[in-house]
Amino acid sequence: MEGREVNITPTAAVRAEDYAAAYQAFLTAYPEYADTHLVDDLRASEYARLDVSGLVYLDYTGASLYAASQLTEHHALLRRRVLGNPHSQNPASAAATALVEEARREVLRFFNAPPQEYVAIFTPNATGALKLVGEAYPFGPDGRYLLTFDNHNSVNGIREFARARGAQVTYVPVVLPDMGVDEAQLDAQLRAGPGSGGLFAYPAQSNFSGVQHALAWIEHAHRYGWDVLLDAAAFVPTNRLDLARWTPDFVALSFYKMFGYPTGVGCLLARRDALARLRRPWFAGGTITVASVQGDRYYLAEGEAAFEDGTVDFLAIPAVPIGLRHLQRVGLDRLRTRLRCLTGWLLDQLQALRHRSGAPVVRIYGPTTTRGRGATVAMNFYDAGGRFVDHRAVEQEAAAAGIALRTGCFCNPGAARWPWAWTAPSSSPASLGRPTG
Repeated sequence: MEGREVNITPTAAVRAEDYAAAYQAFLTAYPEYADTHLVDDLRASEYARLDVSGLVYLDYTGASLYAASQLTEHHALLRRRVLGNPHSQNPASAAATALVEEARREVLRFFNAPPQEYVAIFTPNATGALKLVGEAYPFGPDGRYLLTFDNHNSVNGIREFARARGAQVTYVPVVLPDMGVDEAQLDAQLRAGPGSGGLFAYPAQSNFSGVQHALAWIEHAHRYGWDVLLDAAAFVPTNRLDLARWTPDFVALSFYKMFGYPTGVGCLLARRDALARLRRPWFAGGTITVASVQGDRYYLAEGEAAFEDGTVDFLAIPAVPIGLRHLQRVGLDRLRTRLRCLTGWLLDQLQALRHRSGAPVVRIYGPTTTRGRGATVAMNFYDAGGRFVDHRAVEQEAAAAGIALRTGCFCNPGAARWPWAWTAPSSSPASLGRPTG
């Protein structure tokens, strides 16, 4: 219960023969896991620091881990090049500009985004990308902002821009027990139309429960005149987002969620026609072609330049293509197969945990199979009397055992609220995010 101390007795060290038997049983249940052996090789060569530190890292929902070769390649680039502020034409500035534009092209290529249709705008993170849309979207008194209960707070926060301009804000609830969206209500809201202009926002994958929401909603919303904002931060680290097939108007993401390094660089992928409808509430260095103090006028630059405030992080951005190439070497299909196997095993093991009384040890929020979900698993632990184990106690015990996991509500209060619909809350969930084995 809340504030109650919980003592968890550590199990004895697993014997080699027991581990071998368990691993063989795992391979029997998930034979396709054997096809992902390349990841084991990468684990040994690129992430050896995990073994050196003795840390079991399960907070991939919070941040991915970078490969050693990413640092080596980026640092070698910085050592051999002289790079200056891109807002100039001298050789150092031109070199930096070329690297930034190369990164922009590589991002579009990775997401198969036709450059004649999409632009890539560099931001500090996914939140920065979302704020660009929220503050500049042309909400009006007859407009609407439609979003799902299952959304990150940075998506929820856009409602304040919408309300300030008189737009209607509508939430679509999730449905228990799998925590998918109520599609009947969503369909009704989309069909009701966007009024004088409306934005529909949802996550491709929940950062709370791992539920994957249908990308088909994008075109369904377009059919009724909506612009679509897709939060892809939790989805793209392990899934393909093909922007030649799926055409959201705005996509927000953070690169450290995908491959760990660099931090402080995110991206807004925007359709050119949708970007042209945005109206920025201010201008800054780097976003204009000209500004006049005496004439009290300014003219915004075109395309992505109008949305990249000040000087972009021109030393970190060249690390983005390096990270994308690393992710391509690992292979998203291979990674997804591996994670599906590990997540399936984890769900099986968690649901099998029982106290001596037969009472379950955990309750899982979201799908209890691998269908329609990613590799983030949210849960609460219970004692033998059916009472919540305080999430802080879980995190403390995990830390003592050298396990990094995430606890709390994960900046997603809409999704975190719904598990309490059938239980009285006294603890926030713990999350095992994107386990890699």
